Amino acid sequence: MSTTKRSLTTDEKHVYEVLRSTRFLKMEGLSKEVPFFIYHYPPAWARDVEGLRDRVITKLRSDDGLKVVEINLYDLAVQLLKERGVWDRVLALEPDMDKAEFRETLQGMLDPHDHLAPAIRARVDAEPSDMVFLAGIGEVFPFIRTHTVLENLQSVVTGRPMLAWFPGAYEFTRASGHQLRALNLGASDSYYRAKDILEQEA
Repeated sequence: MSTTKRSLTTDEKHVYEVLRSTRFLKMEGLSKEVPFFIYHYPPAWARDVEGLRDRVITKLRSDDGLKVVEINLYDLAVQLLKERGVWDRVLALEPDMDKAEFRETLQGMLDPHDHLAPAIRARVDAEPSDMVFLAGIGEVFPFIRTHTVLENLQSVVTGRPMLAWFPGAYEFTRASGHQLRALNLGASDSYYRAKDILEQEA
């Protein structure tokens, strides 16, 4: 589905219908792939998509009796840095530190394998749910890359589907395969295991 033919209204209806469907909830038709899905959208829609996501969660809960655990990567990153007592130091470093060096520092502090995945595992295990939403992706780019997080969650989020709310493009080309392009910027990351929820049948 190209963005030129999309609208928030049609996307919301489609995403909701897919999420509540038996096929999605039972993770059918995945050809042995992990039950990871991506809702990609133009970055300019970010604020409106927050409302869309809230409405979808409310409808799934109230109309379908389904439980969603929502993990916001930005909120989780701040929580982890505060728990380790380095949040104030990070804030003090940011204004004067070289951007590339600052990014590397944060990447070390928030390594997906060592820090994010265990925290997400604890949250998912503590909250029984029918599905997991991964949000806050644009806010943590580029020091947390979506493809790295997804790779590290393959053994963490199991037994239920997960939907990543991705501001940018998830594209397939014969030359490059599946590519995630956060915020529609030039750099792209290969990740082929997630399915585009806009292409799923309800």
